[in-house]
Amino acid sequence: MHETTELLIELGAIILALGILGRLAGRVGFSAIPLYLLAGLAFGHGGLLPLNASEEFVATGAEIGVILLLLLLGLEYSASELVSNLKTQYPSGIVDFVLNAVPGAVAALILGWGPVAAVALAGVTWISSSGVIAKVLGDLGRLGNRETPVILGVLVIEDLAMAVYLPLLTALLAGLSLAGGSLTLLISLGTVGAVLYLALRHGRLISRAVSSDNPEMLLLVVLGLTVLVAGVAQQLQVSAAVGAFLVGIALSGEVAEGAHNLLAPLRDLFAAVFFVFFGLNTDPAAIPPVLVPALILATITTLTKIGTGWYAAKRAGVRTAGRWRTGGTLVARGEFSIVIAGLAVGVEPRIGPLATAYVLILVILGPLAARWTEPLARRLTRKPAPASGPVAAAAAGADSAVPESSVPETAGASLETVETVKPEPTDAAPSHG
Repeated sequence: MHETTELLIELGAIILALGILGRLAGRVGFSAIPLYLLAGLAFGHGGLLPLNASEEFVATGAEIGVILLLLLLGLEYSASELVSNLKTQYPSGIVDFVLNAVPGAVAALILGWGPVAAVALAGVTWISSSGVIAKVLGDLGRLGNRETPVILGVLVIEDLAMAVYLPLLTALLAGLSLAGGSLTLLISLGTVGAVLYLALRHGRLISRAVSSDNPEMLLLVVLGLTVLVAGVAQQLQVSAAVGAFLVGIALSGEVAEGAHNLLAPLRDLFAAVFFVFFGLNTDPAAIPPVLVPALILATITTLTKIGTGWYAAKRAGVRTAGRWRTGGTLVARGEFSIVIAGLAVGVEPRIGPLATAYVLILVILGPLAARWTEPLARRLTRKPAPASGPVAAAAAGADSAVPESSVPETAGASLETVETVKPEPTDAAPSHG
């Protein structure tokens, strides 16, 4: 078969399969990420039907997918919102790092993978999935809840931390010396600082220069600028993903909104390709040996993320039920964990299978934790009725007079719901203005 013909057939089959898997995930109310990873495992090296002709194209598409993921994440925030969140939420960010990065680093050292792999696995277990969490908040109708800005604040701090972490990890993986690594970090911090300064002081001018009433021109200019900046960032050993994120921050107002609407379908397509590509490069036979460590790590970091959310919501004055909801919502891991593992597989190949199994577990558990952490915590912490005495007997008799089935399931949360919903419009997600 002609090479181009085989390429078209394989690409068509991949994209069609992604569409079917995405619709299936939507019907059952879960993220499509685990299905994309499983599809990559099925058709990658060691899978059922390896793909050969389209592998190089899919690898390029995966790079574009990461860039678009971070660009659209940056478009969700303005520079002023990022600075404000950093000032108010940094203690929660420190707790988040300690509770969730340390288990990954310790696990890598216990497995004998070395310090560089420990830094990489720390990032895998640290960063929550902004994409999965945003979808869960919308699906559960919690965008107007009082705890939602807390959740978004933690995610923003994690995203900002990636601007420092990814260049540092890249330098370590490249085997640079302390001086070389420090130079890379300084370049990264300088780049981030310069972009934030430009976005704060001259964001409107940048947006005006990019703006166009023609959707085609806007799409081409924003996409071209993003890919160019990402390439330059990569050349400076900063990170293509961070470069794309900073471009998103620099754009604001109608330009950001228009670019988001135009690029969202492209992001969804290439992000799906990225997750498939990661699965393609992971041998399914390598997952069973790391399944037990992945389960242990997933269990530990589920509890630590819940603890992170509880602490962050408590600092913000959110009541008990909202604290549990915050922790449960932050459990999901996804795109950043896979990005970090993808960078590290060249140094420690076993990180790939472990990260795949870990993300599969938590991307499925994440939506369940968001939905059930608070009801389960309320049930487990409910105070038992007094065991004896005339008052207890009278209370027991009064309770028994009301059938349990007549009490609405959400009655216990009604007061919390009233107090956690904002008086403003329900869309609490940050936006450019």
